[in-house]
Amino acid sequence: MVAASLAAAAGASSAPANLSAAQIVDKNVAARGGLQAWRAVQTLSLEGKMGAGGNQRATLAVPGPAGANAKGLIAPHRPVEEAQLPFLMELKRGRKMRFELQFAGKTAIQVYDGANGWKLRPFLNRMEVESYTADELKKASMQSDLDGLLVDYAAKGTRIDLEGAEKVEGRDTYKLKVTEKNGQAVHVWVDAETFLETKAEGQPRRLDGTDHPVELYYRDYRTVDGLQIPFVFETRVLPVGKTALGLRDTPVPTEKIVIDKVVVNPKLDEKLFSKLEIPTAPKSK
Repeated sequence: MVAASLAAAAGASSAPANLSAAQIVDKNVAARGGLQAWRAVQTLSLEGKMGAGGNQRATLAVPGPAGANAKGLIAPHRPVEEAQLPFLMELKRGRKMRFELQFAGKTAIQVYDGANGWKLRPFLNRMEVESYTADELKKASMQSDLDGLLVDYAAKGTRIDLEGAEKVEGRDTYKLKVTEKNGQAVHVWVDAETFLETKAEGQPRRLDGTDHPVELYYRDYRTVDGLQIPFVFETRVLPVGKTALGLRDTPVPTEKIVIDKVVVNPKLDEKLFSKLEIPTAPKSK
């Protein structure tokens, strides 16, 4: 991989070291706890609250602890007033995921076993288990593993290219282009001092018939069992001026997700990632 000149891009900042993409990733992985430590992680559990409110647009995806965006999660529409929705996300190697969201006294559940997915959406008065749609399956298959995009990237068949340096919220960062083996490419910004991810490019959000760029910010890194994990995520949907319908674009409030608890390598029963079963009340005699 050939590192791009940091001074070439218009408006680029002067990052302190002339590093290659591979060297930046090595420093990132070391800053996050080290390659061997992350390879030892087989499961992760995250509990927290998703801030939602201020409009009726659907809530955004919950990101994983290593910058992996859990794409395609089904969440209720934002309530008119601000609300904090408790959630539990459980992750296992092989891109397996279980997501539970508390809303209006009901629990919505989504499960992906690495190949198939199911969902239960009681907040829509749907008490039957539904299979993922083709689009939801595609998004789930594209989500990163629990250690994110940069850890062990070569073993995953991922290519990393350095596209220059940029200021992100006043700090110098390296802008990396991450191309997975399936051809999907996203950009990740790594802080030039801490070498932790500070921002990532999210999947475009389709609103009013128009795709909107999405940015995900990582904040409040904390040490959990020797691993550096962000405990605050902010997701921003960028405006586009006018929508495909010719209407003035309506701003979307920033969505904030706060992690309260992270457990590394919890014991997770494989049944958690199997097709959901709805308990039925016993028949009266």
